[in-house]
Amino acid sequence: MNLESPKVTVEKSALELFNSLSDVRNFEKLMPENIAKFEVIGDDAFIFGLKGMPEIKLKMKEKIAPTTIILGAASDKLPFTLVANIESLSDNSSAVRLDFEGEFNAMMAMMIKGPIGKFIETLANNMHKL
Repeated sequence: MNLESPKVTVEKSALELFNSLSDVRNFEKLMPENIAKFEVIGDDAFIFGLKGMPEIKLKMKEKIAPTTIILGAASDKLPFTLVANIESLSDNSSAVRLDFEGEFNAMMAMMIKGPIGKFIETLANNMHKL
């Protein structure tokens, strides 16, 4: 299952945005209002939980400055990645799109498609808070 957030413009250079997203603590600023839990559990990992959803542990998998940051699920039960694609627009603005890729059975995909789609859209729309 592949989902994409809308592409959003941020008033930061691509490198500034990359550096902000490289610090997992900053993901708390991007979370939706209905966050039930956010806990940093290392320099490259955090756990978050939304009301009505199981907690998810995300770990930094790869960073390619200044264009790509890849986070992945730390558990094999829900294998997925969340990729931030950063595009430089000018010296002080950039665009970012989040791509969610996961391998789920049809039933699970049906259940999580809506909530995950809303979630990555919220993350993208909150990029200006960094």
